[in-house]
Amino acid sequence: MISLETPSRLKPFVSQVHQVAKEVLRPISRKYDLQEHTYPKELDMLAALVDGMNEGGGIGGAGAAGVRRSSDRAGEGNRNGSNLATALGIIEMCWGDVGLLLSMPRQGLGNSAIASVASEEQLKRYGGRWAAMAITEPEAGSDSAAIKTTATLDGDEYVLNGEKIFVTAGDRAELLVVWASLDPSKGRAAIKSFVVERSNPGLKLERLEHKLGIRASDTANFRLEDCRVPKDALLGNPEIDVKQGFGGAMQTFDNTRPLVAAMAVGVGRAALELTEKLLKREGVEVDHAAPAHAQHAAASRLLELQSDWEAARLLTMQAAWMADNGRPNSLQASMAKAKAGRACVEVTLGCVELCGSVGYGEDELLEKWARDAKILDIFEGTQQIQLLIVARHLLGKSSAELR
Repeated sequence: MISLETPSRLKPFVSQVHQVAKEVLRPISRKYDLQEHTYPKELDMLAALVDGMNEGGGIGGAGAAGVRRSSDRAGEGNRNGSNLATALGIIEMCWGDVGLLLSMPRQGLGNSAIASVASEEQLKRYGGRWAAMAITEPEAGSDSAAIKTTATLDGDEYVLNGEKIFVTAGDRAELLVVWASLDPSKGRAAIKSFVVERSNPGLKLERLEHKLGIRASDTANFRLEDCRVPKDALLGNPEIDVKQGFGGAMQTFDNTRPLVAAMAVGVGRAALELTEKLLKREGVEVDHAAPAHAQHAAASRLLELQSDWEAARLLTMQAAWMADNGRPNSLQASMAKAKAGRACVEVTLGCVELCGSVGYGEDELLEKWARDAKILDIFEGTQQIQLLIVARHLLGKSSAELR
């Protein structure tokens, strides 16, 4: 039977990660929000520490790099494994600072893509390296199937041409996982992912974006001009299976969407905890055992925000638990991403509103968390796209039938 409480064996790990977030990330959060595009040198030491936690603890998940699915676990009883540990670790790290987590070496969303679909040989080759995810294009945002970047086989190499925008940690990463089409005439089924070295001469950095939030993390735009990569840089099966369609490439999101949901849960919790503390300082006590309508209006509103956040947390834990137990979780991954992204935005803005001028000013981090929150409702599939995916699952409709 599924349990959505933190497993006992993971509690020491969660406590350890929380301490890292409290002592390392939170103190430098404002500094690198103000110094956009400055690499946080403190993260080099922290990344080594996270590597040690992951390798030494036998659990994994202190960062955001992701893990492979436990596809053979169905029917073996309740298992709380690396997917759940990763989600719990991310929640704690993003309680510290989500932009800094996204800036940590070897913790890119591209690492999650590699963990999801790479062969064992590719896992060894790319292991321990920092990989960013390059999907979005000027004309392909929410609709990943509209990707126009092409990959043409030329002897023992693929030649990639196209443009990629909004690549999180793209300039700092060592690798980019680039989505491209092997044959545009065959639609979604021809879209594959390729690992491209950041140093590849055919991969040209166009610009770094100035952003509303997650300013500690660089967001890069690239152009691929006759960018050559070896054949074995293609992740997964190189065959175009029209019957399978886009499923092979999209299974990456079944792993990464719960991670983004976990980021939103972490940011939302940070805002709620600080707001409750600030309200208490002003004499407004929140009684979690009393009816909301019988309390101060501010306390009642905070209870409402806390319940919304709790629903997001539980959905996130469910999606991660299902991955650990070998159960298909595409529906639950999208539900978690949709709920957590929206809840995080509403919670952080609600907390800013409750705290008034204190929430709006830079003396506290509430306004920063409200800015950071918005991207968590957008990247890895927008709120609207997640709801569309959920509707397709529930109604049994294909993407062609329900657009």
